Amino acid sequence: MTYGSSAATDAPATPSAPVAAAPAIREPLHAPVAHLVRGGVVEGIHYGSVVVLAADGGVELQIGDIEAAFYPRSALKPVQAVAMLRAGLSLDGELLSLTAASHSGEERHLDGTRRILELAGLTEDHLRNVRDMPYDPVVRDTWVREGRQPSRLAQNCSGKHAAMLYTAGLNGWSLDDYADPKHPLQQAVAEIVEDLTGQGIAQVTVDGCGAPLFSVSLHGLARAAARITTAAPGTPERLVADAMREYPEMASGAGRDVAAMMRAVPGLLTKDGFEGVQVAALPDGRAVAVKIADGADRARVPVTAAALARAGVDPALLAGFAGAPLFGGGEVVGQVRPARSLDL
Repeated sequence: MTYGSSAATDAPATPSAPVAAAPAIREPLHAPVAHLVRGGVVEGIHYGSVVVLAADGGVELQIGDIEAAFYPRSALKPVQAVAMLRAGLSLDGELLSLTAASHSGEERHLDGTRRILELAGLTEDHLRNVRDMPYDPVVRDTWVREGRQPSRLAQNCSGKHAAMLYTAGLNGWSLDDYADPKHPLQQAVAEIVEDLTGQGIAQVTVDGCGAPLFSVSLHGLARAAARITTAAPGTPERLVADAMREYPEMASGAGRDVAAMMRAVPGLLTKDGFEGVQVAALPDGRAVAVKIADGADRARVPVTAAALARAGVDPALLAGFAGAPLFGGGEVVGQVRPARSLDL
C-alpha cells in the first residue's frame, strides 16, 4: 500500500513484531472481577477479564479469558489514530487527541471536528458517522432545552470520522465510502491493528458510529497500548500518546473518568470503550486491559484502577477511582469494589 507523506511519518515507527494467528472466537470464560457490597453482604457480582503486562511484555496477572476474540470498541481508537498518521494524516496536539476521542459533545469537540474538516476542505455533510445527541448528559440536556437536533458533529466519534476523511483525501482515496471495510483507508487501519496488537484480526463488524470494528484479544489490546506509550519520540505512536496525555479532555470530556485518571497518574495513557472496556499503559510499557462482561461502567473504573495498582502504580494516585458508592435511604451503605483476585 502506498501511503501519503507527513511530518509524522518522518520518524521511524516502532519495529514490528511477528503477527500471530487471530484469537479464537468463542464464549469468553470470564471470572468475577467486581463485587457490589451492600451492608457487608455481596449483593451482586460483575464478571469480566483483566490482563496486566509487565514492562517487558510478560503477563503479570490474568483473570478470566484474555485470549478470546472480543471487540475493543472505542478503546481501539488510539491504534486507529496511529494508523492514520502512518497513512499521512497531518494533525497534532488537541486535534490529534480528538482523532482518538470518544468525546462528550462539548463545543470544543464540535469546533475541533469542524477545524479538521476545514483542513480537509470538507464539511459536516461529508461525515458518515450516525447522527446523535452529545454523549455527556449535562451537555445533552442543554441541547434538548435549546431545541437542537441530533447531528453527526455531536456524535462522540465525529473527530475520528473527520480525521478519516482528511486521511482519505490526502491519499487521493474516495470519500463517500471511507467507512467501508474494503476501502484503502480501512485496510491500512487493519494492517496497523495487526501490527500493534501482534495478532491477526478475528472478525470485522461495524461499530456503533458506522466505522469498521476489529476483533482482537484483550491481551493484544494491552500489547498495542504498551507499544504506543513506549515508542520513540516523533513516531506516530508517540505522537498519539503525547497528544492524548496533554489534552485528555479532548479525547473524552470534562469530568470524564479517563481524563481524570490521566491527570492523576503521570505519564498514563488510557482509553475507554463501550461495553465495559478500558486499556491503559505507562511510558515504561506496563499496561492493563479490562473487559466487564455486562458492560457496566460502575465496575470498569474500579477494576481498571485496581489493575493499575497491580501494575505498580501508587494506590494513593488511584484513590479517586476506588469504586462508586451504593446508597440506602440517602446514606452510603456500600460500594462497588474489585474482587479479591485484584488485591495487592
